[in-house]
Amino acid sequence: MTIGELAGRFGLATHVLRHWEAVGLLTPVRRVSGRRRYGRDALARVALIQQFKELGFELEQIRAMLTTTDPAARKEALARHDAELERRIASATAARELIGHGLRCPAPDFVECPNFVARLEARIPR
Repeated sequence: MTIGELAGRFGLATHVLRHWEAVGLLTPVRRVSGRRRYGRDALARVALIQQFKELGFELEQIRAMLTTTDPAARKEALARHDAELERRIASATAARELIGHGLRCPAPDFVECPNFVARLEARIPR
């Protein structure tokens, strides 16, 4: 299939596939008159790339996952990403709690809330 057909199946712009090719994520099976042609396996490859992107992986991380033949290396990459997600979830949860407190605070303005002010003061380096 052409790059346009492959991109169209996923609702992507062709420049996205060209970029993925440039960074080593996708390879056309051949070129016909200078035009890229992709096999059916490219469908699974694009779906896999999209899945990794939805999981929050960066393109370089995806490339590393797809180019290694070592299952242990893939698991290690998943473990590192899981730890990073855990850190980001904890940070987002703390932010959401502070915002929720600001919304519920009886003070006329949340920046006057004693709890909010205490959190700000805790951030000031000594």
